[in-house]
Amino acid sequence: QVQLVESGGGLVQVGGSLRLSCAASGRSYNHNAMGWFRQAPGKERAFVASLSWSTMPTRYSASVEGRFTISRDNAKNTVYLQMNNLKPEDTAIYYCAASSRIVAGNRLDEYVYWGQGTQVTVSS
Repeated sequence: QVQLVESGGGLVQVGGSLRLSCAASGRSYNHNAMGWFRQAPGKERAFVASLSWSTMPTRYSASVEGRFTISRDNAKNTVYLQMNNLKPEDTAIYYCAASSRIVAGNRLDEYVYWGQGTQVTVSS
């Protein structure tokens, strides 16, 4: 079992930045891809970014590429999502997930462990 705990969400103004963290405990997942997804009210959970075990390659959704950066510190068992130039449409609950695969993917069914989520609200 792997436990994932997200933190770092909050309320920010348009154009602001936040850094989300995802701390993993339990079985080591250092050799598996990790991802971030988000779910806005009334919408399905959607892919945001993912990172392979070797940190390369990374994948991003088109809506966040160039603004968000995913990274990981295997020594700390932590994955990060740096979010810059935030927009109102980025408002959602953000979930960290651990993949069953080594290479980063963007499909929900590739991810077997999920955190509880952290709320990000961007005000205009």
